[in-house]
Amino acid sequence: MTAGRPAGGTSRAGALGVGPWSERELAILAALAETFVAGDGASRARLASEALTVATDPAQVRQLRLALRLRRSAFAAFRKLLTFLAYADPGVEGPNPRLSRLGYRPDDPPVTGDVSAIRPFDLGKAASGRPVGEPAVLEADVVIVGAGAGGGVIAAALAEAGRSVVVLEQGPFVDEAAMPRDELGAYDRLYLDHGLLTTWDGSVTMLAGTGVGGGTLVNWMTCIPATASVREEWQREHGVEGLTGSAWADDVAVLETELGVATSTSIPAKDAVILRGAAALGWEAAPTRRNASGCDDCGSCPFGCRRGTKQSGIRAHLARAAAAGTRVVAGTRVTRVLVEAGRATGVEAEADVEAEADVEPGAAGTRRLRLIVRAPVVVVAGGALRTPSVLQRSGLWHPAIGRHLRLHPVAVAAARFDEPIEMWRGTMQGARSLQFIEEESGRSGYAIESAPGHPGLMALALPWEGTAAHAELMASAARLAPLIAIARDGGEGRTTLSHSGRVRIDYRLDARGVAALRHGLGSMARLARAAGASEILAAGTPPARYREHGDMPAAGATLARFEADLARFDFDANRGAVFSAHQMGSVRMGADPRSHPCDPWGRVRTGDRNDSVIGGLYVGDGSLFPTGLGVNPMITIMALARRVARTVLADA
Repeated sequence: MTAGRPAGGTSRAGALGVGPWSERELAILAALAETFVAGDGASRARLASEALTVATDPAQVRQLRLALRLRRSAFAAFRKLLTFLAYADPGVEGPNPRLSRLGYRPDDPPVTGDVSAIRPFDLGKAASGRPVGEPAVLEADVVIVGAGAGGGVIAAALAEAGRSVVVLEQGPFVDEAAMPRDELGAYDRLYLDHGLLTTWDGSVTMLAGTGVGGGTLVNWMTCIPATASVREEWQREHGVEGLTGSAWADDVAVLETELGVATSTSIPAKDAVILRGAAALGWEAAPTRRNASGCDDCGSCPFGCRRGTKQSGIRAHLARAAAAGTRVVAGTRVTRVLVEAGRATGVEAEADVEAEADVEPGAAGTRRLRLIVRAPVVVVAGGALRTPSVLQRSGLWHPAIGRHLRLHPVAVAAARFDEPIEMWRGTMQGARSLQFIEEESGRSGYAIESAPGHPGLMALALPWEGTAAHAELMASAARLAPLIAIARDGGEGRTTLSHSGRVRIDYRLDARGVAALRHGLGSMARLARAAGASEILAAGTPPARYREHGDMPAAGATLARFEADLARFDFDANRGAVFSAHQMGSVRMGADPRSHPCDPWGRVRTGDRNDSVIGGLYVGDGSLFPTGLGVNPMITIMALARRVARTVLADA
């Protein structure tokens, strides 16, 4: 997908190592599109072919095309993509009629008049005087790879300490006034892989932000610090010192002040379900705390905050870094870290800049420029999916780089109510329950939250049992309350580089993860029923369903059978629906040099037996987590980033 809406066709296919889609393939894809959601199948087939060609590894595209009619994973991949497009596309010639039929009327939030302090560095202008064919060169004390939650905190801390800082971000810079206004535009511009991010086999659908600000631009703002039990485990079993004392608490307090974290005062209907059901059952539940105040109506947080009330990176830490002189360069892919004599000396990257005659062709209207940033300190903070790939492309050979990936696997239940819910309106996540956050014998802990889906995400997540059944389910969307159980751990994965240089993500649930998701489905069913739901649906292929029949004894028996079905729900690949918006642990920190690529302070190890580190090279994002976290990770990522920033200053 290109910004806003693709023009159609697959003109970039050859350049990406994938041949053009044949008319027969497009016809089959159009038939699939019509099967999943009736109407405009040919248009969606063109959109889907372009999206897959641009955003998916060529090997995966070839596999999907080869298995278009044969494999369950291909069916699942196309089903998700084509149903998403059916409801996420706002329409070309007038509004999308599907959105009108389900009563979806997104608000148009006012545009902020308080312009962000961030303005990207004009690399093209800075490089204009260099000799023809030579790379552009920037000098700095520190170069940070990635402008997300961790990179922003580190940039602010180092810049305000007097260091010259350059931040390189692969994604775009999008000012708040230009934030997307619809799902298709948002996923195209502000999400990793244009919102098509999945594990290699398609069994786990993932969301991850990209751009200057990273996930802070599009997240749902729920701020929950790491629990005491998790921090104690990290300290006890992984040797990460200083997580249970006052320093950690002080870091969290500072961050919450900087981000304006406050308790949600407006509780939308979908979140009132959690509070009402938990109260009836005697479970723990409370309003969320989030990094915004003074807004609770528009529900467009996943598209970026046009209002400017969300304290994302471009409002908070990156804004402070820019005010202290940091140069933020967007649209820049770091190809490798430069290491000489055991020390980092900078990075090499490719950047898209305004067209020049002496550089390679890049995206439309731009040219590709080779960039070198020379700096004695390099902090890689590209997130748990990109950080290991940068280190791997740099020739670093610690065997655990890319391993121990955690995803916070998520199970989904939808509860139907008689009254309107309109999950897409109001505070994104107004309440949560941590009743089951601690581990029990045989299962991981998990949190219960709401999932404020807009129609495209909703269509992708809800089960598909046929065209008419899916359309009927979507027609009732305004009365559905989406609940999610976010498992702390539940398996392990890894990231590797494919032959084309893209990141391949593999992940498998383990027995504890499956047990947590099944237990979570049962808990969400009880919660929803206690809150008054008349129907409950567990997402999967096939789904599990409970319907109230009016006679309470009969309804109770039906509910008991439903809970028994959930206790054995099939979570094999592409059976039980599994989602994730949190990626962690792929370059984890810890005391054991054999299994932890970073030491307890974020320094990158060489991988030799002497526990030596590469001088001046650090990691500063969620890939540092020794294990899964169990709650929304932004605050913990930022707290570890403060710790890494102090280490950088102490080492200098």
